[in-house]
Formats: sequence, structure tokens, C-alpha cells
Amino acid sequence: MIVLDNVTLTYPGRTGPVTALAGTTLNVRKGEFAAVVGPSGCGKSTLMKLVTGLIRPTAGTVRVDGKPVTGPVKMAGMAFQNANLLPWRTVLANVMLPLEIVPPYRQRFSRDKAAFQDKAMALLDVVGLGAFADRFPWEMSGGMQQRASLCRSLIHEPALLMLDEPFAALDAFTREELWCVLRDLWQKLGFTVVLVTHDLREAGFLADTIHVMSARPGHIVESRTVDFPRPRDLDVCYTPDFTQLVHELRGKIAEVRQAA
Repeated sequence: MIVLDNVTLTYPGRTGPVTALAGTTLNVRKGEFAAVVGPSGCGKSTLMKLVTGLIRPTAGTVRVDGKPVTGPVKMAGMAFQNANLLPWRTVLANVMLPLEIVPPYRQRFSRDKAAFQDKAMALLDVVGLGAFADRFPWEMSGGMQQRASLCRSLIHEPALLMLDEPFAALDAFTREELWCVLRDLWQKLGFTVVLVTHDLREAGFLADTIHVMSARPGHIVESRTVDFPRPRDLDVCYTPDFTQLVHELRGKIAEVRQAA
């Protein structure tokens, strides 16, 4: 689904050119749940922007679904650390927003609005927000807003979901609760996921493969297969094997930070 081949990105800085990524190579299979971890400033979010076509590489190639990325990738849904819901729209209206602007749904929005509302309600029901469809974002907790943001990113059935620290601002209990929501949505709908996160437990619980990035200029220094059986329960996070995985990942990140 995603191929980065020897990708470098350099942009102008105040004191001269800054290289964010250098010789980065990454492969993500269709339907895979991939996580990207690494030290702060290593280029994780830059990698997300390259995959979604928001920026172009200085060198190397980026392909999604077999096609070179030359502009914004329409098949991608995105969710970020901040839910960024529009405060003047209800939760239901926020979730339906992509259907108003993303082809081919926007051409049918007026005609099929009732069917689209049913689709959005079904998604809200899955994440436990069906009873809050007519509420406004400011009437809900941060965790509830993030659930709505996930629904909005999935309403147009994207083949690819890009997540940039989506749960970082939440308390530990709510974060784990939303891990399970995302796990269930992914297993039900079968889309490809790239999750950027600083939380190594989050990566270990959710991902099939964890890619570790170096310090800037970033590149992939290690890819680890996560072979805990699915479906995973939160209890796996308290097993010795899981603790060992997190410990090894933390050690690798400490190593690349010291090498910077």
C-alpha cells in the first residue's frame, strides 16, 4: 500500500537548509497496521505529510497503492492529536463533513443525505457516541471528541488511515479505551493504518509492525514485527513478552538519540 524508496526531504531554514529525512525507505502492506516511533524531531510527522501528498520529497519516490504520489492522496483519512472538530457543527454534522467535500460523495450529498446520516449514525454507535450525535463538541470530553474525530476520518471509507499522535492529549484510561475502539474499527473495516506515536505501549498493542526512526535527519533504523496473537486484549500489555518489547524499543530510541 505504501512504499517510500530512498526518500530525502530538505527545506529552507533560517540559517540554511534543514534535512528532515535522509534516505528513508519504508514499506507498508495493504491492510497492515504500522506504527512509527522515534525521538522528538526525527521527522515522523514529515513522513506522514509525504505519504499523504501534502509535501513532495526532495529526492526519492513515494508510492501509495502502486501510484506515485504527486498531490494530496484522496484515499487517505487523517486524525491528529487535536480533534479539530468545528464548534458550530453538531457531532453528526462534523462526522459527515468529508462526505460534503470528498468525491464522489459530494456529488451525491444532497440526494443521498438521509442515507449518509444513517451511515454516520452507525459509525457513531460503534464508538459509543450514538446518543451524542446532536451535541456540540464543546459539550463533550476530550476522549469523546477524539472518538468523533476517528469517525470523521473513516466516514468516507478510506483505504488508508494516517494517525498523528491521536491519543497523546488524553488521560491513560481514556487512551487505552480508544486503543480498543481503534482496534475494533480496524479489524471490522480492514483499512491500512500508519500510526505515529511516542507511546511505545500504544505501538506494541495496536501494530503489526513497528518502525523505529533515527534522530534527524530521520530514516528507518529498525522494523520490528509484533507477533502477539489477534484479537488482542489489554491484558497483553502486562505480559513479560510485551514488557520486553517495550524495553527493547526504548533502548533502541535511546541509542539513536545518543548517536545524534
